[in-house]
Amino acid sequence: METLENQLLIAMPTLEDSMFNKTVTYICEHNDEGAMGLIINSPVDITLNELLAEIDADKESCAQLDQQVLTGGPVAQNRGFVLHSPQNDWTSSLSLSNELMITTSKDILEALGTDKAPSQYLVTLGYAGWGPGQLEKELQDNSWLTTPADNHILFETPIEQRWKKATEKLGIDIAHLSSDVGHA
Repeated sequence: METLENQLLIAMPTLEDSMFNKTVTYICEHNDEGAMGLIINSPVDITLNELLAEIDADKESCAQLDQQVLTGGPVAQNRGFVLHSPQNDWTSSLSLSNELMITTSKDILEALGTDKAPSQYLVTLGYAGWGPGQLEKELQDNSWLTTPADNHILFETPIEQRWKKATEKLGIDIAHLSSDVGHA
């Protein structure tokens, strides 16, 4: 099995599931047991400043934390995930590639907005998960396209433009794709 780790999973325009319609998901883990990823273009109605104030009432608001928190997916939506540039200072971090890590511990949240924060990061609540063989089946059913992860799309592209930028990275006009599966 070829791993999809460190890939962007791009929802086809025909994917009608309301949670995944026009989403881009960064795949953190993919193996025989299934897959786990974070949707990177579905904001929730809370900013990072507001989320951090809920966690720590003494946390001062700052302009760089006015970014939207994202819905990482439908699983464990009360749990936070920070996708960030490499930095090994946190209690619970996992290296995903040479350019990305994921951290789930509260200590990284306390550092956001300070000079101790990673240079690039995004925060999600929840994650997307697939059971064994489920993601592979969805790929065969023409629900998704994949492309290597791109830090520019992850951290610098405005949230509402990430799906379009990810599809452009493939070099195709996704509006002209057919949902029919088959062989030429």
